[in-house]
Amino acid sequence: MRKTWWGFMVLVLVFSMALTACGGGNNTAEPATTNNTENNTNTTTEETAEPTTPTESDTSDGYIEAADVSLNPPAAANRSDTMIIGMTDPKGVFNPLFMETAYDYYVNYTLFDSFIEVKTDGTYQNSLADKVDISEDGLKYTYHLKPGVTFTDGTPMTVKDYYFTLKLYMDKSYDGQSDPLSWNIVGAKEYNEGKAKEISGVKIIDDQTIEISLTEYTALTPVELGGIYILPEHYYGKDYTQGKLDGVKKLNDKPLGSGQYKLVSYSPGQEVVFEANENYFRGAPKVKNLIFKTTTETTNMPMLQQGETDMEEGFTVTEDNVEALKAMGFVDISLLPNNGYGYIAFNHKLPKFQDVKVRQALVYGLNRKEIVAGIYGPYADVINIPQSSVSWSYTTENIETYDFDLEKAKQLLDEAGWKLNDKGLREKDGEVFKINFSATADNPVVEALLPIMTQNYKELGIEISAETLDFNAIMDKSNTGDFEMYFAAWGLTTDPDNTVYITDGSQNDYGYSNKKVDELMAKGKKTLDIEERKKIYKEMYQELNKDVPVILMYQRKNMLAINGRLDGFDVSPYKDFPFSLYQVQVAQ
Repeated sequence: MRKTWWGFMVLVLVFSMALTACGGGNNTAEPATTNNTENNTNTTTEETAEPTTPTESDTSDGYIEAADVSLNPPAAANRSDTMIIGMTDPKGVFNPLFMETAYDYYVNYTLFDSFIEVKTDGTYQNSLADKVDISEDGLKYTYHLKPGVTFTDGTPMTVKDYYFTLKLYMDKSYDGQSDPLSWNIVGAKEYNEGKAKEISGVKIIDDQTIEISLTEYTALTPVELGGIYILPEHYYGKDYTQGKLDGVKKLNDKPLGSGQYKLVSYSPGQEVVFEANENYFRGAPKVKNLIFKTTTETTNMPMLQQGETDMEEGFTVTEDNVEALKAMGFVDISLLPNNGYGYIAFNHKLPKFQDVKVRQALVYGLNRKEIVAGIYGPYADVINIPQSSVSWSYTTENIETYDFDLEKAKQLLDEAGWKLNDKGLREKDGEVFKINFSATADNPVVEALLPIMTQNYKELGIEISAETLDFNAIMDKSNTGDFEMYFAAWGLTTDPDNTVYITDGSQNDYGYSNKKVDELMAKGKKTLDIEERKKIYKEMYQELNKDVPVILMYQRKNMLAINGRLDGFDVSPYKDFPFSLYQVQVAQ
């Protein structure tokens, strides 16, 4: 199997955006839909580096090739027209407007397309767009749709479908994780408020051409406009009325897109079945049938070994798992830095977590290094800002590392008024400090985390009461605010802008609020020069580091285990596996 490993990130992403915004002409725009994607412990410029293939001895980064593909189990070797990928069960939200978890993203990436798409090196290129024109003042974007694109029911796609999707985003009843009014489209606010039936800043030139006018542009404008996954109006618009998206949401489990594959069936907890889109605009996928099979930490290794799956994205990257996969002989292993991080969330609506000294104490009082090393060994590092080291905005300057220090934690709790009572428990104003911790079941991170957290916090005088649920149940609790603390992870895109820590942000389920963070995030988005943006985000990360909105845990390596008979996957820290599914083929 051929793979590419990109050894470094070219730091020209935002600089190139600034040039296109000011220069006009035919430009390659930059995409993205949602800036962060929620997942569990395993979980979206033209200048590039030449790809290199790491040697077999490189076990910490890159690619380990299968030693002997002839060792393939018969179940896999005899499967020529079907590819089975093991992963965590999606929530079943197969609509790009409302998707939340990484696993729903994987499904949606497979079913839908946008004008532009991410490349392996973290930069972007046209996808459905034939070209993109940007006015000299950066306030007008004109998208030219490639000719001949159809939805999987045979209906031709036009830019009217893009406009329809824009209207869904701008609708006042939209409650997904994007912040569409911040895209600054002329007339969007009036449409959102029901004062207008159309978005005045959108002009349809012809079926292939659409013009978007803006009140102002930001560093994310190419990303926000170009990365919208296009929904067909003839299908999703049948039951849509302005101000009411219920009819659109009813189709979340019956998606229709223009993507590489089309949905055949979905069985919650079991599998998602796809069939190749023979009319895909890049050409029909080389493998006719595709299945996303639900696996867990206890089933993924034997299923891959027995040939029940061809690829697994859900392995925890540990030394034992790497060695076990190498021992199979027929498996290619991809080890790349994960563009994301694991964390423990606080519910900031609860008074006990509103005191920064309490939050700091809970970080100092948790032996994060022991937890992370115990799970991942050399394949992860403790982090102290909510950003991965592969980002151009990453910094360690003036960042407190919060090394494990029980005495420091006890001091902070004392200062916050949480004193030890005669039973050795922390108490304040008659309330005993107890934490209800929600964690995913059958999760090796949680299995390593809980005993150490329980013991560490017991020494502080804090009781832990843990409940284990499946991942989607944890996300439901997050959405409703029905939690005290929980463990999860974020997957990131190439730009640091997001709404996770913004007051009332669409992705902020914690109730966290910090005026300075809000101001710096807004400033960072509106600044085009990458060096200036670095300074702004460095200051923002320093503020978040002091204020501790969550307990940051780790950045790990991603590990994909792929049957060596499959060839054509193109993945990186910035590009997830579904984007290259159409080019994967089964070696004969």
